Amino acid sequence: MKMAEPVFKDLLVLELASVLAGPSVGQFFAELGATVVKLENAGTGGDVTRTWKLAGEQGGQDASAYFSAANWGKLSIGLDITQPQALEAVHKLAAKADVVIASYKPGDAEKLLVDYHTLAQLNPNLIYGHITGYGLEDQRAGYDAVIQAESGFMYMNGSPDGPPTKLPVALMDILAAHQLKEGILTALLQRERTGKGCYVQVSLFDAAVSALANQGTNYLVAGHSPQRMGSEHPNIVPYGSVYTCRDGLHLVLAIGDDRQFRRLCQVLGDAALADNPDFATNGARVRNRSAVNQQLKQLISQHERDGLLGELHRLHVPAGAVNSVPEVFEQLQARRMLLTQPNGPSGIRQVAFVMEGTTAETVTPPPAFAQHQDQVMGMLEKHGH
Repeated sequence: MKMAEPVFKDLLVLELASVLAGPSVGQFFAELGATVVKLENAGTGGDVTRTWKLAGEQGGQDASAYFSAANWGKLSIGLDITQPQALEAVHKLAAKADVVIASYKPGDAEKLLVDYHTLAQLNPNLIYGHITGYGLEDQRAGYDAVIQAESGFMYMNGSPDGPPTKLPVALMDILAAHQLKEGILTALLQRERTGKGCYVQVSLFDAAVSALANQGTNYLVAGHSPQRMGSEHPNIVPYGSVYTCRDGLHLVLAIGDDRQFRRLCQVLGDAALADNPDFATNGARVRNRSAVNQQLKQLISQHERDGLLGELHRLHVPAGAVNSVPEVFEQLQARRMLLTQPNGPSGIRQVAFVMEGTTAETVTPPPAFAQHQDQVMGMLEKHGH
């Protein structure tokens, strides 16, 4: 079967965004074949994440580990768009672009003359994707940790006797990025039908609230205010619960129905446990959560982890090892998700789906600041206005 060309081969994306949410949308399009020009602020030496280094992190000034999380496959230019000549170059780029990705606070893009209204006059077909903190009515900048707190995630996360706990990745940024990808893809489809571009806006706060899922509806439908439960699940037991095996290694169970619980008890060598009326149904297990956990804790502690997981998987009982990040990347399936470069560190793909008839693109490593200035400016001169 002949492989199709990259789906976005002829798409030009102008990225006026920094940190994580907007840039990860840019990398998504780059991985699917688009030309993505990342505009970085010459006044500050580029995207702020270039300077967000781990203690002791080696490597050049330009591509920190954090910057590398969302900037593969891009062309970098450095301009100070408060200067007329630089602004003119950005306007020329926007006039050619299919998509602009921006992450300005409400009102800032207008001051800089790179807002949708200004750019759409130069290019009526333009799709302008804008990530804000709280929507267009609220001037505050959006910070992932603050949004985690304000949207309930931090309150719910952590152990029952511990403080509210931030998630260890900027998940609100990532959720907003996914929403913006979906919005831009919807707008591209609409443009195919109508020939017109449009403005697509998503806020970190709205993306976070949308992702409250069953915890949100536990409150809205059942009047239950979700509390910190560690790894436990409010509606299912044992689901998310972590247990320690005889060799000191941890595993997690995700038992979704009573048949799976019965098989679990069988593997653990106590089939009769599943007949106990306190444990036989999910409803009973939710009511007797701590008794279930005590029994399972004791039984699981008698088994070595790898042997036990092998047996659970054989009987289709949902369970898995609790892996460190290095252990994640030892798995073949995780290695398929890597972007690689000769003699340099790997990155992680933004595109996790596989589409029949296409191949995963090879993309260039994260660019040095303003690495492609001459190339992009040459492109503008060549094509004129």
